Amino acid sequence: MKIRTCLYLTLLILPLMGCRNQQEGRVLKLAHGLDPSHPVHHAMEFMADRCKEISGEQLTLEIYPSGQLGSEQQCVELLQIGSLAITKVSSAVMESFTEDFQVFGLPYIFRSREHYFKVLDSEIGDDILRSAEPYWIRGLCFYDAGSRSFYTIDRPINHPDDLKGLKLRVMKSITAMNMVKSLGGSPTPISWGELYTALQSGVVDGAENNPPSFYTSHHYEVCKFFSLNEHTSIPDVLIVSLKVWEKLSDQEKMWLQQAADESVQVERELWAESEKKSLEIVQEEGVTVVYPDKEPFARKVEPLLESYRDNRKIYDLITRIREVQADEEPKITIDGKDSILVE
Repeated sequence: MKIRTCLYLTLLILPLMGCRNQQEGRVLKLAHGLDPSHPVHHAMEFMADRCKEISGEQLTLEIYPSGQLGSEQQCVELLQIGSLAITKVSSAVMESFTEDFQVFGLPYIFRSREHYFKVLDSEIGDDILRSAEPYWIRGLCFYDAGSRSFYTIDRPINHPDDLKGLKLRVMKSITAMNMVKSLGGSPTPISWGELYTALQSGVVDGAENNPPSFYTSHHYEVCKFFSLNEHTSIPDVLIVSLKVWEKLSDQEKMWLQQAADESVQVERELWAESEKKSLEIVQEEGVTVVYPDKEPFARKVEPLLESYRDNRKIYDLITRIREVQADEEPKITIDGKDSILVE
């Protein structure tokens, strides 16, 4: 049934992807699973408008939100064979294609928001975006997805010891599972669509995500404690089919990349507004938001980061990220060594 559905979508979409009309120029299809109210969708709309504007309508984007052209996995598969031009996925999803993206799932790898953005905008970010090209996927840009924190049903997380004995939903990511294990919790992979029911029925005691996702998913109706320990910052990534990319002219590539790059700054502003609003609303709905000291959490996961010394590729990335200096960073140390704490 899944194969039949995928074939149907392929046959339906193939004539439409990346097609060129002599009068209207080239049209690229962009599909994703987010709601149209999501800040990332608004950033994509900005990108589409800019692409149309700077190309003089010679390169336009058509956006299909809310899973209209398939699930996240289906969109990636269609993109790989060139039947879909562009989609958005979490960096965690990209781990299955190239291990470079694993670095984003490592806890407290970024010292501050400034450090996080500086890394994404650097040569390091570009290298990671290009790392999936052997799989016919090219990264266009990173979108901010905030920092992930724990939310629980009946007790706050103020210290790593509070995680002992708790079953916590995580993404289907080895890095995410190892992170929760290192902090003392019991990681339980559950699909996002099934999580509300799992929380409601007590299959898990909590989960971890960013404030806007906590709010839009209505998980605040079940979980009454949101602990902003901000253990990971896993960006979304906008990816383009390499098969489609290679069919674009140099000028079209420049238009598309410029529009994507400009949308990044817009998305960061929209995301910040969304985070603030989400926290305000969930507190009005009875959620207790706590701000735990992050140092005990960072200390707890140091062995996890050190375990990557045997993985030359990942540890080189960790080293490069730590060496990036951002403006106005807080000076924090742990046991006399440079810290990887988030501000």
